[in-house]
Formats: sequence, structure tokens, C-alpha cells
Amino acid sequence: MNEKPTFPTQGLESAEFDPTNHSTNRTMGEVIAARFSRRGFLQGSLAVSAIAATVGPAALLSALRAEAQEGGSAFSFPEVTAGVDADHHVAEGYDVKVLMRWGDPVTNDAPEFDPNNQTAEAQAGQFGYNNDYVGYIPLDGSDEHGLLVVNHEYTNPHLMFPGLVQIVDGELEQGDLSEEQVNIEIAAHGGSIIEIEKVDGEWRRVADSKYNRRITGTTETLITGPAAGHDRLKTSADETGTKAQGTLNNCAGGVTPWGTYLMAEENFHGYFSGELPADHAESENYARLGAPGGWYQWHNFHDRFDVSKEPNEMNRFGYIVEVDPMDPTSVPKKRTAMGRFKHEGAESIVAPNGQVVLYSGDDERFDYVYKFVTAGTYDADDRAANMDLLDEGTLYVARFDEDGSMEWMPLVHGEGPLTAENGFASQADIVIETRRAADLLGATKMDRPEDIQPNATNGKVYVMLTNNSRRTEEDVNVANPRPDNVFGHIIEIAEADGDFAATSGTWEILLKCGDPSIAEVGATFTTDTTENGWFGMPDNAAVDSDGRLWVSTDGNNPTDTGRADGLWAVDTEGAARGTSRLFYRVPVGAEMCGPVFTENGESLFLAIQHPGDGGEDWDGHGRPSYYEDPATRWPDFQDDMPVRPAVVVVTKQGGGKIAV
Repeated sequence: MNEKPTFPTQGLESAEFDPTNHSTNRTMGEVIAARFSRRGFLQGSLAVSAIAATVGPAALLSALRAEAQEGGSAFSFPEVTAGVDADHHVAEGYDVKVLMRWGDPVTNDAPEFDPNNQTAEAQAGQFGYNNDYVGYIPLDGSDEHGLLVVNHEYTNPHLMFPGLVQIVDGELEQGDLSEEQVNIEIAAHGGSIIEIEKVDGEWRRVADSKYNRRITGTTETLITGPAAGHDRLKTSADETGTKAQGTLNNCAGGVTPWGTYLMAEENFHGYFSGELPADHAESENYARLGAPGGWYQWHNFHDRFDVSKEPNEMNRFGYIVEVDPMDPTSVPKKRTAMGRFKHEGAESIVAPNGQVVLYSGDDERFDYVYKFVTAGTYDADDRAANMDLLDEGTLYVARFDEDGSMEWMPLVHGEGPLTAENGFASQADIVIETRRAADLLGATKMDRPEDIQPNATNGKVYVMLTNNSRRTEEDVNVANPRPDNVFGHIIEIAEADGDFAATSGTWEILLKCGDPSIAEVGATFTTDTTENGWFGMPDNAAVDSDGRLWVSTDGNNPTDTGRADGLWAVDTEGAARGTSRLFYRVPVGAEMCGPVFTENGESLFLAIQHPGDGGEDWDGHGRPSYYEDPATRWPDFQDDMPVRPAVVVVTKQGGGKIAV
């Protein structure tokens, strides 16, 4: 998400938050500095210096290129040219079809989209705003017939509603929203479940499907696990502490091995306004989350978003929500055992012993990497037996050590400092205040951990670290030489003995991102990476059925990188390791989300979020965007249609596996 200062009520970009982690735990930059000054720098740089002294820099560069080429890339496609314009672009030889757009009917009784006559009732049945995570769940094992599950993260009212923005003294000002507009925003959050099928080579929504369903900011959800029924979750609307109203800011997510849909609640704190007394029991808890954020005007019409009126309501958000898409009457469940923080993603994998492991990042500067290991084991022959696996298990937080090892530290009541003496009366308090518990364990402070993707093919785990522009001069080191790390990096974890449920492992940096042609940036893409192939700000990731890594980005722009966000194919094995190639790029102002492949690798679903937002830094527009004057009108390119977030599907012309 991109914050636009012109519209202060919509400050939604995690990258712009002031850090709320004031613990003295070591940052990832400090760990990397110590590790590579003792190990990689002495061994690697001295060896390279010796070679360079012998053969000369030109010969060394030639030798490095030859070595990279000898290994060969795992990907084959004509690279897209990096840049910024009003449209999207995909590699030559591929087709892109817009599958679902904001406002398209999802439920079978939903009306067609009419941007000038929007209502909350209509939006509750239509495709929501700012689609982020995309998952594909096959029906009857088919790669051409299944359920598309999509998260709707947040709303941009200045791009949604006509007449909301005025020009005053040459500046754009956003007016107050009406109650109906607020309710439209709430209905545009949550998720969509849509039956889709491929007919005559083209994907389409299945009309009148029993599965088609919207989940919104008002859909009833059950609260399960350790925090269910706790006094800290009870409100005037729910004195039991077991039922919440809606799910919000669903960013990345996941699909479980048993075919349920996971929605990760990320920046939930931004929906709340008001103020708690300094001595209130929840004051420190909320402060550690940067709450209340006050981004929206929802509290003007709904008391539950005013912490001074409903101080416990916010404790009911910040969880992983599990939905059974096969049962359209099922109630979504907030699985509190997996902790409460600004979840980015919920990708899962089955460990050798059958336990299910789910990885999640806490998307804020200087916060942590987590995983959850179920107590029970996955039963491939009995779907019903798996339906409550996520209520019992162990939540871990990561500590990365300078010798290249790492430890997953359990967040378990009664162990170490997680006791009543430190304010944790039970496991419920630990999952409600996961960040504070992780602080006490000494977890490693990371640079905005976002999507975390396990790879069943090579046994590795990839952690996307989007950026940390709050890093100071004191953090400069060989591995992270940037005091203002706007480009981010990717860490690769190898769990001990290839067991994803292990409590220890090792780690390496796969990539430091940014422009490798600028020495002081310190990017580590291979020399085979072209001027189009490098990127900054890694965000979401996918591993296809061949074990190949794909990375989407959030934050590339004309000023910092001279390119739009997009999807890059990244080699992780052999001599080509660290080589990146641009496959798809989004229109101006958009963020690249998703991505997900069908099992046969022949269809790729991508989410294009907040297209047209901004525009002031792009020469093709040169001013901020709003409903009447957007930087692009993608994907319809019609004067009577606003710019619309959408999910697209990519297929190879003539058929076949993508990038082969």
C-alpha cells in the first residue's frame, strides 16, 4: 500500500509508520553486520580480492558472467522492459485477461457495477476493493475448474467516490464521507470466493455457483483458540468474547493442505480512533501496535471503532481467519493460537511427521518473523479431521544469529519470561500481546517482514523484507550498507534436517535489492541480471510446482527505481542463483500482489492493487490522482469508469507451462 500525504486519512503504508518496537533486541542489520564481518566478509571478499589482483577486474567480471551462464536459469521467457505507464505489460508470447474487477458481481444476486450509484448493499455482493492475496483451490483436482479466493485489503475513497475531492488553493482536499460511503468501504473489505472455470482456453466466473460468496467487515466470525471468551475480547455487542463482526485489512493469506482459505489481518489498528486514558489496562498493548491509527472516519458512525467507547473491540482483530470455501454457510473463524500482530501472509506446508507449519511476518519496521506448528497432524484422507488443527499448537518467533544459525523460540505461557510476573496470566494474554511476548524473548528486529514462502521442492523458506527507511548510519555494514534501506532484501532459511517443524536452522541472504549498477546501493543481483531484471521492495512471493521462486513488489516508482511494481522470476539454485527477470509489470500507481499458479503451471493469477494511486511523480500525469482525474483508467480505459483494482490471469499463447 502507498501512503499519499495529500489524503492524510488514508495513511495506509506500513513503510511509513513510525516504529513501535522500542525493545533493545538486536536488529537484523546488526546481526548481518556481525555475521559477515566475522565470516562472509573475511572469507568472501579476501578471496575475490586475491583473484582480482591476479587476473584483473575485467577478467574477473568475465569469469563471473561465464560461471552464471554455465549453470543456466530455470526460467525461459522474453523479459519485459522496466518502466512506468498507464497500462500493464506481460512477457511476449503470453496473454493477460482481466478476470475480476472492483464492483463486478460475486454473489448471484449482486447488481452490475454503477460507480455513480454505489450502495453498501450492492458492494456486499460485489468484488471488493484493493485485492491482495489470491489463492486457487481446485474442484475435483482440476487445474481448469476451481475456486478463486481473494483478500480485499483496504479502500481508497479518493479513487472510489465521485465528488469527494475538491481543489482548494491549488491543493487537493478530501471531504468527509457520508454514512453510506463509510458502509460501502466496510463492505468493500474482507474477501471474495468465486467459482471459475477455463472454457475454450479462457477463464471466466461461473454464474449461479453455490460457492460464490463475499465476506465483509460486518460478516459474523467466530473467535477460537486460547483467546476465545477472554475478558479482554468482550464488548457491549458480544459479552461472550467469542463472536466478532467482520475481518479487516486482509493482506496476504494462504490456502491450507485441506483446502480452507486463510485471511491474514494486517494493519487493523488503522481503523480505530479515539483515545484511551493513560492508565487504561490496554494502553500499553495498543501503543505497541501504533494504535489507534485514525486512518478512517468509521468511528463517526460506528462506536465500535472508537476505543474510548469500546476499548476491547480492537483486541478482536489482528488474527489469521480461516474460511471453509466449500461450505457457503460456514462461519469464518479467527484462529487466535497463531498470535495477534500485523500478519502478512499465512503460507503453510506439511512437515515430515505430518504436523502443519504456517509462516507469517509482522509487517512493520523492526518487528518479527513467526511460525506456528500444529499440535495435531494432517490427515489427507479425512478433511473433517483437519478442520480445527489451527486451534492447538506452538507459536514461535525467530532469532537470527551472527554465525548463520537461527532459533525458533516458543511463545508458551510459563516458559522463560512469559509469566504472570510479566503480565501474562495465561496463553490468552500471550496471543493477544504477541509482540510484547516476542520482545521479552529477544527476537531479532527485522526490516518489515512480509510474505514468507516455504518451498517443498528444495526445503527452504523465503522471507520477503520489504524495506526499512528508518535505519540509521549506525546500522551501516558490509551486508547492509544503506543507512536508508528503501530497497529491502530476501532471506533464505534452511530448517534443521529439512524439517519445517524444527526449532532451529540456518539462514543466508538470497538477495539484497536495488539497482546493482550503483555501487553504494550494495545490491547483489548476479551480473546476468539485466537493467530490467533488478527490483526493490520485495513483498509477496510464490513457489510454483517446479520449485521456482517468483517475487512481486510494493513500492517501486518513478523516483526511487524508475519502474513500476511487477512480478520477477528469481533463480535460487546453481550458478544462476540471484538472477532475476521481469515477467509482468503493473500500471502506474499500482502494487503487485498475489501471485498464485495452478498446479500444472499453465495459469498464473495476479492481483493489481490501487492502480492510479499517486501519479504526481510520473511525467505522464504529474499531479495526484483522484476519482475525476486518475493517472490511469486501467483496466476499462473508459471515461465513465473509475480506475479499478482487479485480478488478472496470465496464460501462454498456444498453451503450456509458464516460463518454460
